[in-house]
Amino acid sequence: MAENAAATDNRRLLLKLLTVVVLMGAFGWALVPIYRKICEITGINLVTRVDPGAAERARNTQVDTSRTITVEFDANERGPWRFKPRVNHLQVHPGELVHVDYDLVNVEPRATVGQAIPSYAPMQAGGYFQKLECFCFQQQALGAGETRSFPVVFFIDPKLPRDVTQITLSYTFFEIPRGAAPAAGDS
Repeated sequence: MAENAAATDNRRLLLKLLTVVVLMGAFGWALVPIYRKICEITGINLVTRVDPGAAERARNTQVDTSRTITVEFDANERGPWRFKPRVNHLQVHPGELVHVDYDLVNVEPRATVGQAIPSYAPMQAGGYFQKLECFCFQQQALGAGETRSFPVVFFIDPKLPRDVTQITLSYTFFEIPRGAAPAAGDS
């Protein structure tokens, strides 16, 4: 009897352990979509996607000359680069099409690949900041010592709440490990 009880206890323990392994695997698999959803809700660390409707909205947007928004540009690098905007800030009217450039220098004696992730302050402004062209839409490869200029073409939706008079657009440029797949949503 004692052997039979021990075998039953072992089977129960094995079943519990297998259940834990399956649940841990499912949780690990679900982390990426959960992370993306949390980022989407909070507006943090979004992988930027091309918005196919932005160009049409830009054509149909009236410039609101009664308002001026100060847009500040910021750049941070997490890798072997020097990265900065050519201008620190601009005065922009909502609905106005704006072009700014960022300069990126690979300071390494090897080729590198990176991805820029934008963030906005205040966070609510991110939904009104409409990009038509941006280097953040895809990974960027730079040769050893290469310098490149990257454009950002955007407009601010005139529906931006009137109490927002200043927006900071900040990019953080991260190195992508060799062999890593492009981020989901890249075009």
